[in-house]
Amino acid sequence: MQDQAFVRGQKLGLLEKIGFGAGDMAVNVVISSMMLIITFFYTDVFGLRPADVAVLFIVVRMIDAVTDPLMGMVTDRVETRWGRYRPWFLWMAVPFGISVTLTFTTPDVGYNLKLAWAYATYTLVTLVFTAVTIPYISLIGVLTADPKERLSANGYRLFFAKIAAFLVTILVPLLAVAWGGGHLARGYQLAMGLMGAMATLLFLFCFFTTTERIKHEVDRKPLKEQFALLLRNDQWLLLCAVCVIGTVGYVVRGSVAAYYAKYYLGGDAKLMSAFLATGVVAAILAMVASTWITKRFCKIALFRWSQLLVGVLSLAMYFLVGPGDVAAAFVFYFLVCFIVDLHAPVFWSAIVEAVDYGQARSGKRVAGLAMGGISFFQKAGMGIAGAIVGWLLAWFQYVPDQPQTPHALNGIALMLTIIPGLFHALMGAVMFWYRITDGYYQQIKAQIIHEAPAA
Repeated sequence: MQDQAFVRGQKLGLLEKIGFGAGDMAVNVVISSMMLIITFFYTDVFGLRPADVAVLFIVVRMIDAVTDPLMGMVTDRVETRWGRYRPWFLWMAVPFGISVTLTFTTPDVGYNLKLAWAYATYTLVTLVFTAVTIPYISLIGVLTADPKERLSANGYRLFFAKIAAFLVTILVPLLAVAWGGGHLARGYQLAMGLMGAMATLLFLFCFFTTTERIKHEVDRKPLKEQFALLLRNDQWLLLCAVCVIGTVGYVVRGSVAAYYAKYYLGGDAKLMSAFLATGVVAAILAMVASTWITKRFCKIALFRWSQLLVGVLSLAMYFLVGPGDVAAAFVFYFLVCFIVDLHAPVFWSAIVEAVDYGQARSGKRVAGLAMGGISFFQKAGMGIAGAIVGWLLAWFQYVPDQPQTPHALNGIALMLTIIPGLFHALMGAVMFWYRITDGYYQQIKAQIIHEAPAA
């Protein structure tokens, strides 16, 4: 039977695009908290030493080296009457919400037991996160075969993802203060518990509003053979490198933003919330702008040059914004966050195209492991970035809830500007080796259709 993956004209309705976006909104309850507030929570609320936080992030990321590829293989082998990917949203919705709440729960015990609790809960939320994220990032490949529809759906997805980030960055710090009643740890538990409950409902909404209409023939090849095929897919390998590099830059900047607002700008909880929200608003607007731009200009060129520009803006922010210079900091932070996220819809569409590229070259499709690999590299980037932030905070002699030395303030400024800017500039440079343009992808689709066995 001819592979249905490339049937033309598969348009997605508005409700389905919103439902698809709701899934990423749920996912980003965790991603946003891990990228934007988890380091600050662990050092300033939970009470862990920065060096211990760095080791925690690295150790848990090592678990992903096994679980992400494994989950990718599971999704290749398990298919139900609801499809291959959607059932995981139904099965894991409640465990996802519970794991988020437990991660932001601070037990009243000694330091070593608190550290053990942090390891246990951070590992749990990572495992549950894997069980829903691998199916989710694979879902777009079975919703539609139309590249424009995929790009549009990813625009919705990333828009809703930024809404989740907006809620986490604005509501959580303010609700933590309001609900904590003088006990900030209790406030964070309640606020993130609300976010976890919201994520549960969003996953259920995604399950009920999306349809897996494309049936790929999955070759159940041995793991060794699948790895060998992926290692021959040069464009997928390039995207893996881009994923790690970009995630490191993004998470380093996001993780230190709360410190920058509190200590470098001298702000309170409201200013910290407003500063974080500024970055999220800029990212939301970037999703809209990216969708508009890519309808008229080359999406790969947008990817390359936007990230190079981030490097320039980051350098300018470091030299032009001084301690307490609130207005200039907000302007530069908005610009940096806007330009950074112009590439996001392009990246997530490119992954599916790289899988098709590999199939066209080898005649064999490796989807689950490819998506699991991307997820692993994204979380590897998050772990590396978290460790970098923890180690650099210790190196610059950061002390929680104390006036910071000029050395520490300079370190915080570097971690928000030049250091992540270098990673984004490098990501843009690497993308000059990516060659799956829209025209080339049409050739790939035609080749796969031509080589598909007749019914």
